[in-house]
Amino acid sequence: MTVLAVAEHRRGDLRDVSFELVTAGRELADELGVDLEMAVIGGDVERFADELNRESVDTIYTVAEGEEFNHGIYTQAIEQLHAELDPEALLLPNSVNGLDHAPALAERLDLPLVTDVIALEGGETVEVTREQYGGKVETTYEVGTEQSVLTIRPAEWPTANASGDATVEAFEADIDGDALGTTVNGFEEVAGGDVDITEADVLVSIGRGIEEEENIPLIEELADALGATLSSSRPIVDNGWLPQNRQVGQSGKVVTPDVYIAIGISGAVQHVAGMKGADTIIAINTDPNAPIYDIADYGIVDDLFEVVPELIEEFGGEAPDL
Repeated sequence: MTVLAVAEHRRGDLRDVSFELVTAGRELADELGVDLEMAVIGGDVERFADELNRESVDTIYTVAEGEEFNHGIYTQAIEQLHAELDPEALLLPNSVNGLDHAPALAERLDLPLVTDVIALEGGETVEVTREQYGGKVETTYEVGTEQSVLTIRPAEWPTANASGDATVEAFEADIDGDALGTTVNGFEEVAGGDVDITEADVLVSIGRGIEEEENIPLIEELADALGATLSSSRPIVDNGWLPQNRQVGQSGKVVTPDVYIAIGISGAVQHVAGMKGADTIIAINTDPNAPIYDIADYGIVDDLFEVVPELIEEFGGEAPDL
C-alpha cells in the first residue's frame, strides 16, 4: 500500500500547501512503512511534477486533464488513481478546492473523511489530531478503517525543499465529460482582490486596539515604510474597515510571512490559527497578559499610538496627523 497526496495549483503556480503535503505525507508514509506517491491534475503537469520532485517523494502521477481546478475532473481522476494505487491514506489540502472535492471522494470511495488535520501518526491504524472549540482543545482520533481521506491544514507542516529523484508517470484518467457539470471560464477576484496577503513576505496586521477606522492610515504609513502589506483580524473586517481578503484567521486566510507584526491584536485562537506559521512574530499590545505574547518572538508592551509613530520615523516614513 501507499500514501497518496494530491497537489494543488492555481493560475499556473503550485500552492505552498502542495509542498507541505509532501512533508506530512512522508512522515505518515514512514510510520506506516509505505511509499509516498503524489498526484498533480491539470495545468502544466510536467512543470508541476518537476517542482514536486522532492527527495521524500517516491512517485509522481500526472493527469493532463483541464487547466484549472474542476470538481468533476478531480473527483473522477482521484477515484481512478485510488483504485489503481489502493492507498492507505489519501491526503488533500484543507483549502477551498480541497474541501470542495474531499467529501465527494469520501462518498464515492465509501471511506471516512477527517478534515482540518493538524497532526498525523501511523501505526496499526492512522491517528489524526484536530482542534475543537475554536482551537482551545486538541483531540486525537483513531481512524478505525484501513483506508481514509484526510484534509491537511495549511501551514502546519514545513514545506519540503530538497530536490529528489522521484519516478514521474503519466496517468491516463478516463474522464466522462458529460458528467462534469461545470467548466472554468475565467477568474474574477473578490472586492479588494488587488492584494493576496498569503503571498506577502511582511504583514502588518491590526486588531481591535486600533479603536476606530480613522486610525488605519497610521498603520498604513508603517506598512509603507516597511514595504509590508496590511492585514487584520476579523473584527476589523466585520466593522467594514477593511475588505474580506485582508482577514487573517480561521474564517479568513492562513498566512506564513517572514515577519508578522500584530498591532492591537489580543491573540484569540481563531486569529492565531491563521498566522502562527510566520517565521517571526512581533506583537504590540498594552496588555502584558494578552495571548498573542504566548507565541510572539518579540513583544512591545506599550500604547500602539506611541510606538507606531516612532517606528515610522525609524524606518523613514512620516506619521499622519490623527
